[in-house]
Amino acid sequence: MTGAECLLRTLVAHGVDLCLMNPGTSEMQFVSALDRAPEMRGVLCLFEGVCSGAADGYARMLRRPAATLAHLGPGLGNALANFHNARKARSPVVSIVGEHSTAHLPYNAPLTADITAFARGVSCWIHTLARAEESGEMTAAAVRAAYGPPGQVATLIVPADFSWSDGGEPVEGVSAFPNAAVPDARRVRQAAMIMNRGSRAGLLLSGGALLESGLVAAGRIAAATGARVFADRFAARLTRGGGLFAPERIPYFPEPAEAALAGLEDLVLVEAEQPVSFFGYPGRRSTLAPEACRMHTLATPAEDGTAALAALAEECGASPAAPHATCDRPLLPGDGALTLDAIGRAIGALLPDGAIVSDEMVSSGERVLPWLAAVRHHHLPVTGGAIGQGLPVALGAALACPDRKVVALEADGSAMYTLQALWTMARERLDVVTVIFANRRYRILEIETRRTGAGEIGPRAAAMMDIGQPDLDWVKVAEAQGVAGERTETAGEFVDAFRRAMAERGPRLIEAVLDR
Repeated sequence: MTGAECLLRTLVAHGVDLCLMNPGTSEMQFVSALDRAPEMRGVLCLFEGVCSGAADGYARMLRRPAATLAHLGPGLGNALANFHNARKARSPVVSIVGEHSTAHLPYNAPLTADITAFARGVSCWIHTLARAEESGEMTAAAVRAAYGPPGQVATLIVPADFSWSDGGEPVEGVSAFPNAAVPDARRVRQAAMIMNRGSRAGLLLSGGALLESGLVAAGRIAAATGARVFADRFAARLTRGGGLFAPERIPYFPEPAEAALAGLEDLVLVEAEQPVSFFGYPGRRSTLAPEACRMHTLATPAEDGTAALAALAEECGASPAAPHATCDRPLLPGDGALTLDAIGRAIGALLPDGAIVSDEMVSSGERVLPWLAAVRHHHLPVTGGAIGQGLPVALGAALACPDRKVVALEADGSAMYTLQALWTMARERLDVVTVIFANRRYRILEIETRRTGAGEIGPRAAAMMDIGQPDLDWVKVAEAQGVAGERTETAGEFVDAFRRAMAERGPRLIEAVLDR
């Protein structure tokens, strides 16, 4: 069989049965092989940044990789921003990149590029096939590398002639990939001594520790010791709501973050790193915990933080019963101005249990998310900060969990980066509801201009933050790509539109024109 078919069959044998692709001439052998490897689902995306972002969302939900297929160096270049986000999310992804045939490479054709250099910034494993016969072996190695732990982007570069040549037989998959290691008992005992210092000690959770089992154990520890529990705001996935123990999410801006962490003498890290501010600001330090606060590692990002928390709960003598909070859904807002609070109340009142929320609200999130506390859902926030992740992550989550409602809460400016995701949602008939927060500004830049001491915002500077001249028409944008859309300008209109969207399956878009 051809090298391309061998590659696809090896992916399937290792449990990778989804490939998000935007192929070109050098990848046509892969496209052709889809008909000979029917177990592999190919999903076409109209921009490579949608492929990489969707692979990230898929991995966040299933904790196993999808593959992506990009066309040469420029195709990979288009995917880099969301591969950056996937890297920060510790998402396992197998990135397949086509290359010119080996005989053609010396001629420096227009699309020739240093693909390895492009991949190096976002990949923890890179390999260029040296011969067609190693297609199966190196594909299997790429899957193993993607799993980590922690998860990572593994890039396999495939010259076109090795795709059309005889690639031998696919490599059979292993029965299971190794689990993350459990931290040793010494670290658990040390953390237990620290936790007994009460409110002067804290836990900072990230990675898998922010899923339900980890949160239950953390809640038991907090109840037994009085220690404070924090969530990394840039973690890939957080289980929230429905009475589950809720750690305090570290605020975005440094002043409230420093206030939240004030008084801590010890901070125990669970699959987390020391908290730092998103940007550096004049006259401010980058770290957020008190300067004298000591950092301790219970579990590294490569280790099993959930198992570590369970062991820590036992070492602290915590009760087996997990703390449970009661929280009622908010009342629906009455008709009136369409504010962030009104949107949050409507979503919190109508969101179904088990929903998945892809969050790229940017400046709006702090006002909306607290209203969702009563309903159990998975929250997929910004990880690496590269703009344009919200729609592709929602797309990938819907591919991973087709039986669950996915809601993308998306700022209008950032949605423009990867709006092609809407087309793939329509093509694949995915149950994704996109809410566009249309304030028609890069509002976060207005805030950051003042914070960085850049001075007053004059008319020319203001024009660089204004995306309302002309206004974006998101209803037309959605409908042009096959997604039903409607514009809402009052709270009552938004409630009606969101209620309909929750009751019906399939992709929909609601443009929420915010009252400013």
